[in-house]
Amino acid sequence: MNYRQKTLIGLLSAFGGHLLSTDFQKYLFLFTREFQQEPSFEFVPYRFGSFSFQSYADKRRLVEIGALADTDDWQLQEGFSTEGLVDGAAFDRCYAKYSHLKGTKLLQDVYRRYPYYAINSERAAKIMNNQEVSAITAARPAAAAACFFTIGYEGSSLEGYLNRLIKNSVKTLVDVRRNPLSRKYGFSKKALSDTVKKLGIGYVHIPELGIASDRRQELNTQADYDRLFNSYEKEELKQNGKALQDLFDIFLKNKRIAITCFEADVCMCHRGRVAKAMSALPGWKHDIHHI
Repeated sequence: MNYRQKTLIGLLSAFGGHLLSTDFQKYLFLFTREFQQEPSFEFVPYRFGSFSFQSYADKRRLVEIGALADTDDWQLQEGFSTEGLVDGAAFDRCYAKYSHLKGTKLLQDVYRRYPYYAINSERAAKIMNNQEVSAITAARPAAAAACFFTIGYEGSSLEGYLNRLIKNSVKTLVDVRRNPLSRKYGFSKKALSDTVKKLGIGYVHIPELGIASDRRQELNTQADYDRLFNSYEKEELKQNGKALQDLFDIFLKNKRIAITCFEADVCMCHRGRVAKAMSALPGWKHDIHHI
């Protein structure tokens, strides 16, 4: 088991080995925020508040190795040993501080103190008072003017990446990878498109704006990247005027979109040249931000 998976097992064990899914997510959120120096999980605002998609990927692995029961709830498999897990004292402190809170009271506590994570909650309006609902509303990213974003996922967790989209009020994510496959959890086409749609963000794939993988070999310096992108700008982009127009139409319709690829630094990613081509379109007068 890796450190994240040990965190899941240790926390679940401290709370008696069986928790409802929503309660477990909230305890995990509180534990990583208040009892770990470097949080082992990140969270996004979802249907019932703070939620980690990564925790469910780790849960599937723990079911495979026989540590957790294959149920909707979180339940230790009978007979599984939890000896030798890290952070034992921290798990106990978390249990002592929060075990008296369950269900609605637990949600209220988390929503009250971390209102951003309640902005997409289906229950907030039903269980919080008017002042608390106002605080949640204030934590919601404001609707803003049209803006074109670019974003890479290198070095980012799925949740960290998603929060950048949410906090910038991105309405549609446009994948400009030629082959949208990734060994990094959550970033292959189907997984990414399914996840962003759950958060109310559209997904479009425009492979014509990508670069073939065989052209991305032996990129060791910025000069190597610049040569590749200069060639891409003169060849692929000029040959794909329709794809650029499709992207522009998506932008005009949705106002706040982000094009995405792998590299964290836009100078080392072709999405920078896509953004440059967009800015050269007749009548372009919109902001471009790299997030």
